[in-house]
Amino acid sequence: MSLLVVGLSHRSAPVSVLERASLAADTQAKLLQDTLAAEPATEAAVLATCNRIELYADVDKFHAGVAELSTLLAQHSGVGLDELTPYLYVHYEDRAVHHLFSVACGLDSMVVGEGQILGQIKDALARGQELHTAGRLLNDLFQQALRVGKRAHSETGIDRAGQSLVTFGLQQLAAGADPGLWARGKRALVIGAGSMSSLAAATLARTGVAEIVVANRTRSRADRLVEILQQGDDTTVRAHAVEMSAVGDELTRADVVVSCTGSTGLVLTADALADALGVTLDAPAEAPAVTAIPAPADVDQHAAWVENGSATSAPEAPRRITLPAQSTGPVKLALLDLAMPRDIDGAAHRIDGVRLVDIESLADASADAPMAADVDQVRTIVADEVAAFGAAQRAAHVAPTVVALRTMAADVVAGEIARLDGRLPDLDEKQRAEITQTVRRVVDKLLHAPTVRVKQLASEPGGAGYADALRELFDLDPQTVAAVSRADLNDPNRGRS
Repeated sequence: MSLLVVGLSHRSAPVSVLERASLAADTQAKLLQDTLAAEPATEAAVLATCNRIELYADVDKFHAGVAELSTLLAQHSGVGLDELTPYLYVHYEDRAVHHLFSVACGLDSMVVGEGQILGQIKDALARGQELHTAGRLLNDLFQQALRVGKRAHSETGIDRAGQSLVTFGLQQLAAGADPGLWARGKRALVIGAGSMSSLAAATLARTGVAEIVVANRTRSRADRLVEILQQGDDTTVRAHAVEMSAVGDELTRADVVVSCTGSTGLVLTADALADALGVTLDAPAEAPAVTAIPAPADVDQHAAWVENGSATSAPEAPRRITLPAQSTGPVKLALLDLAMPRDIDGAAHRIDGVRLVDIESLADASADAPMAADVDQVRTIVADEVAAFGAAQRAAHVAPTVVALRTMAADVVAGEIARLDGRLPDLDEKQRAEITQTVRRVVDKLLHAPTVRVKQLASEPGGAGYADALRELFDLDPQTVAAVSRADLNDPNRGRS
C-alpha cells in the first residue's frame, strides 16, 4: 500500500474555486466514508481549512487512486470534475509525506510560518480516528507531522516569519499603521464562535480594542467565548454576547467586524452594511427588497450583479445600491472576512467608508510578504524528517514478516521437542529443559543475522522488496503475516499522543 494525497489550495486554485469547493463538517465525514468504500483506498483522512482541501489515502494502485480521489472530491465539493481537475495537485509516497510535513511547519500556508495549521491537522487526525478511517499509516503520518511542526517552531525562528491569519488580516486593515494603535479604543463585533472566531476575539483583545461583542447562532457558545475573554489575565477588554438577530443593530455601533462562520450563504449583505452606514438605497418599485443575496463564484461578478440589480439565477431582483466605484474618505467600518465560503458580500469594498479584507485579498498581500531566513532551516528539518519517516515505515513493513518467521521457527522447535518426548519418554525435566534451550539457541542464532540485516535493508529506499523475499524464501503464509499486521493495527495504545 502507498500514501497518496489529492488536493487544492491557495497556491493552486483561485479563492473563488476554493470557496465553492469548501467542505462542511458533515460533508467531510461522508467523503471519508465514501473514500474507504472505494476500491483503491484502505485508509483516509481529510485536511480542510479556509485555504486548502486535501484528501489523504492509503491506496494499492496509483492511477486508480488518483482518479477515484479526484472524483470523490468533485462529488462532495459540488464543483464539476472537469472544472476542478486543473486546480488539483497530486503527491505520492515520499512526496506526499514531504507535503504534509511542509504544511505542518507552515511553509505552505498563506502566511508562512503560521502555527494554527497544527490545530487543524490535529482535528483532521481526530476526525479520522473517530470515524475509524485513519489506520496505521495515516495515524503514524499525522502524529509525526504534528511533531515535525512543533519541532520547527521550537528549534527555528519560523515564528518570526509566521503569524496567525487573524494577525495578518488586522495588519492589512490597519493599512500600514501600528495595529495596536489602530485598534486602541475601538468596538469590535465578532461573528461566529468557532476556533477561528475565538482566535480573532483573543487577538483583538490583546491588540487593544475596548469592547468585543460576540454573535453566534448558538448563544451558549458565544457566552462561553465571552467568559474566556473576560478570564484573560493579559487584557481588560469588555465583552458580551448577543443573538445573531442583533447583528444589524450592532453594525451601527461597531468599528471593526470579524466574521468566520460555517454558513453556506452570506452573513452580511451589501444591503445590511449600507443600511448600517446610512447609504442611500435605490429600490426599483417593481422589485421587492430581499434580505440576502446569493454569493456567486466571482467577486467582480458578484459586485456587478449587486449594482445591476439582476441575475439570471435569481428569481427576484434585489434592491440596487448606488455605490461609488471604490471606497473613499475615512474608514468608518473595517471588515475582516476569514470564512470560506465568504461571510461578507464582496461588493462591500465599494461602499464609501468601508474597508474589506477577505481571504482573497490576504492571499494577494501574502504573496509579497518577506520570507524569514529561518525558512531554509525548516526545510532542512522537513527533509530530514521525511527521510526518517520513510525509513521507519519501510522497517515497519518488514516487521510483521520477521515476527511471522520467528513464530514459525518457535512452532518448529515446539513440534520437534514434542516428537523427542515421544522417542525419549524417560528424559527427566532437567535434561528436557536443557535440550529445549539448546535447540532454541541454535534457531535464534541462525535467524539473528538475517532478521537484523533484513530490517536494516528494509529501511533503505527500495527496501520493501526484502520482506517479500523473506516470505518467499521461508515459505511463510501471507495470511499469517497479515494477521500480525492486523494485531499491531488494533493495538489500543497505537497512535496515541
